[in-house]
Formats: sequence, C-alpha cells, structure tokens
Amino acid sequence: MKKILIALETGEQEQAAFRRAVGGEAELIFTTTGAATQEQVREASFILGNVPPRFIAGSEKLEVLQLFSAGADAYLPKGILGEKTQLCNATGAYSRAVGEHAFAMTMMLIKKLHLYRSAQMRNSWVDYGTIRSLGESTVLVVGLGDIGLGYARLVKAMGARVIGVKRRPGPCPEGVDELVPTEDLDRVLEEADVIMSVLPSTEETRYMYTAERFHRMKNSAVFINVGRGDAVSEEVLLSALQHGEIAAAALDVFETEPLPADSPLWQEERLVITPHVAGSFHHPSIYDGIMEIGLENLRRYLRGEPLRNVVDPKTGYCR
Repeated sequence: MKKILIALETGEQEQAAFRRAVGGEAELIFTTTGAATQEQVREASFILGNVPPRFIAGSEKLEVLQLFSAGADAYLPKGILGEKTQLCNATGAYSRAVGEHAFAMTMMLIKKLHLYRSAQMRNSWVDYGTIRSLGESTVLVVGLGDIGLGYARLVKAMGARVIGVKRRPGPCPEGVDELVPTEDLDRVLEEADVIMSVLPSTEETRYMYTAERFHRMKNSAVFINVGRGDAVSEEVLLSALQHGEIAAAALDVFETEPLPADSPLWQEERLVITPHVAGSFHHPSIYDGIMEIGLENLRRYLRGEPLRNVVDPKTGYCR
C-alpha cells in the first residue's frame, strides 16, 4: 500500500479531509515539516510539505512532492528528486498575502512614511518634501506570475500604469497595460517609478539586478523585492541607495537569512526591511490555499490524473 506523508501542521478537520480523499487506497501519515524523519520521507510515494531535501536523496518511491511554498529552488539540484518524481509548488496560495505586502511597501516608500517613522524615533519634526501618487506612476512588475499579477491589479486600481515582465509573455492580462519579455527589461527599467520584483531563484534570475541596471533606473524610483534574495546583490543595492541612483527600497528577502546583525543594510534609512514574512503562514488565506492545492493534487494523483502546479526542474517555473 502506498504511503502518503502530510508533513504540515494539521488539525482534526484537515486530517478528516485527507482521509476522505484517500479512502482506503493508501496509508496516511501525519507529522510536521520539522518532525518528519528520513525514514518517513524515503517510504512515502506522495509528500505534502517542504521536507529536508537531503532526506529525499533520489528516493525511488517518491512520485509526487507537493511543496507548501511557491519557490522550489531548494529541490532542483541534481540528486535530490528521482527521475519519476513530479515536483509541485503552491502557486496560487500566496497572491493575496504577498501582493498586499508588496503593495503596502510601495505606498510606504512613495509617501516617504519610512523616513517619517525614522524621524519619529529621533523625536525629530522634519518635512521630507514632495511625494508621488500611484495614479501618476509607472509600475514595473518583474515576474508576472500569480503573486505579481495580484499586486499589479492592486496598483492598477490606484491608477498606475502597469508594465509586466514575464519569461514567456502571452496575451496581456487584465490589470496590466503592457507585457514584455525578459529581454526588454533594460528598456522598461528606464520608464519605471516603482520596480517590484517577485522572481524565483534560477540560473537566469540570480543577480539579475546588476549595478548597470540600477544605473538605468530613475533616481526617483523605488525598488521592492519579495521574490528571492539572490535576485540582487545586497552590496549593489546598498551602493545604489547610497549614491542616489534610486530613492528608496524595500526587501522581504535576502541573500542570507536571517540577515546578519552586522549587515550595513540595517542602518540604511532609505531601506525598509521585513524578515521574510510576506508569505509563510502569516495570513489564513495561505494555509487555506495550500490545503486546497494539496488535497486536489492528492486526489488527482490517486486517480492517475494530471497534477496542478507541476514545476519544470530545468527552469524552476510551473509548466
């Protein structure tokens, strides 16, 4: 009998839903990501949860690894997943939470609220001058997947002109004024007042935001990253801020996490830092979305049907 490992915090209601989905076709094992053992992982044919990659080590029994994250980069190196293992992510579960977080960062930066908060901590009554409205801004969304599109529609509702950048652009979706391929990034960077990045970590996206690309940005632009930290070198970003190449930035993701206490990023007044909390399980919609995706893919797996959110191991993107 196949073994189904649910390596995610679940209550009685969620466990009952999984039991109904499985019926008597497989053995269900409930644990948490931190408590899952290597033996449990190696014996499972379907796993829901981000178990340690080293526990998988090319398991011949594992047919489906359903992650609770949108990012799948930790499982892409050779030797982790076997040839017959399908890797699925949780695209669709994070759009509201991460999109709203990035939207809040956007409003904070263009209204200079980060500067006023810092002034408050110094008991300083200071006027930081003119601000920008989204209604007169061009917003560039780099990585127009589920999260990026959710964010795009929020800023579009405020009157922004929205340009989306996508690896394989198709028809321009509602909420986006122009959709361009990655090859056009340099051109549209020069037009943007807000650059919001929500890229995964792949060979093509690592350190995509080079010093040259920051030179191309308006010195009044703001840069936001809620995708993966290695899309930009922290040294390059800090230099761009200190030399006035951009006006401000906000990061929820970093090259090294947790961000070291001695990092100079902490002291940069024009930078807003949140500790990778845009997603995770901070909003109930994320957990609900993961449960819905996990249950649906488990049912599809048991029926031998095509799975949802299958990740291409060569690109790190959903197929």
